[in-house]
Amino acid sequence: MGIVVNQSFKNTITTYLGFAMGAVNTLFLYTHFITDTYYGLVAFILSTANIMMPLMAFGTHNTIIKFYSTFKTKRSLNSFLTVMLALPLLIIIPLGLIGYTCNNFIGNLLSHENAIVKSYVWYIFIAAVAMAYFEVFFAWAKAQLQTVFGNFMKEVFHRLAVMGLLFAVFLDYITVDEFIRSVIVVYVLRMLIMMFYAFIIRLPVFTLKRIDNLGSIIKYSALIIIAGSVATLILDIDKFMLGQYIAIKEVAYYSVAIFIATVIAVPLRSMHQIMLPLTAQYLNDGNKSALEDLYKRSSLNLYVISGFIFILIIVNINELYMIIPPEFRGGLLVVFLVSSAKLSDTILGNNNAILFNSDYYRMVLVFGVVLAILTILLNMVFIPLYGIDGSALATFIAILVYNTIKITFVKQKFNMLPFTQNTLKVSVLIALFVLGFYFWDFPFHPILNIALKSVLLGLFYAIIIYRMNVSEDISSIIKKFLR
Repeated sequence: MGIVVNQSFKNTITTYLGFAMGAVNTLFLYTHFITDTYYGLVAFILSTANIMMPLMAFGTHNTIIKFYSTFKTKRSLNSFLTVMLALPLLIIIPLGLIGYTCNNFIGNLLSHENAIVKSYVWYIFIAAVAMAYFEVFFAWAKAQLQTVFGNFMKEVFHRLAVMGLLFAVFLDYITVDEFIRSVIVVYVLRMLIMMFYAFIIRLPVFTLKRIDNLGSIIKYSALIIIAGSVATLILDIDKFMLGQYIAIKEVAYYSVAIFIATVIAVPLRSMHQIMLPLTAQYLNDGNKSALEDLYKRSSLNLYVISGFIFILIIVNINELYMIIPPEFRGGLLVVFLVSSAKLSDTILGNNNAILFNSDYYRMVLVFGVVLAILTILLNMVFIPLYGIDGSALATFIAILVYNTIKITFVKQKFNMLPFTQNTLKVSVLIALFVLGFYFWDFPFHPILNIALKSVLLGLFYAIIIYRMNVSEDISSIIKKFLR
């Protein structure tokens, strides 16, 4: 776990830096510097682009990770990487031509509830292409076990740039329309910087020599498009569907609540970058003992860290909503439901990496399609009934079903579970902290209240985790900190 802990620690720092900037943008700058309608429009554009991203990438960002370590000669590896760079164009070029010829039809389809969307359809396509190739180049770096810079670009770069653009709007240097165009330019620039970095790590040698397992590679890429799209769909279909049923300004209110809840996923996102190539390596080498150890350790470590973040969010949510504009305060239930769903994600550890890089990736496709249909149907039922709360309920149910299926499947095929006795101990500890501190507040300003409560909870939580010694990795980090 040495390289995992090392790079995960660095990635966690950069990811939280990015989320801190995102928090400032989401909770304060967006809500004060542009209108609810335009904020909802930006969220709609980027969420729709993110849904399209796995299709645009043709699954190559996952394929690079899975097959990279199987190539033992430079010639075969160069041919493989050349194919990976070219494959996304098989989707991007036809979709671009369709979008050009059917622009009015697509615009009318997406804007039947909110007419403002029609003028920005091409922005969705450009952002999706930029996101897709960014992931390809990031996977290029991850295959070399280099994740820190790519994680910085993924989590920090665009949020820092958007922060500057929001201040430019506030100071009347640019209009809101120019701001939206500039946001798309930021994503394109991020892709180009990641490309240069990936090529510095390993300069591509473009060649098309015969690849022995090309058929398996293409088949995997084609199937993983849908599997990857499902994972992205669950995360962003809610914002897209909200834009089809209710006023787009409601998407802005929902986005604020979702952002607060997704902070829980930061450790998982950080550790996932290095767990992917390591899991693929253990699977390719047939090292089941190392794989099982990584499965249990990653699950427990993520659960301990993310459980603490969950506690902080739930016990401070009322004070947090007191410092943002009143119209954004209707998302308390959204925060609780989505936070709980995200916490269940972390307990899976590297489960996703095992499924995507094993020979059973086809079953992920089957599970994913069923779940995608379930997610869409649940949103169609609950959004008209309960608005943004209904969308959160649909997401909560869908994620719990999906996670249960994945844990059960890995147990059946690999005879491994991520849980240990310490998992139960951490669960009890999280429940006690939430119940014990949710109704307890200092009689101070909300920001000071949040700060004091968070510091005290952090100290109590760290001491208990250290004394119980539920995780060797986390205990060793606390010992180094104490020294």
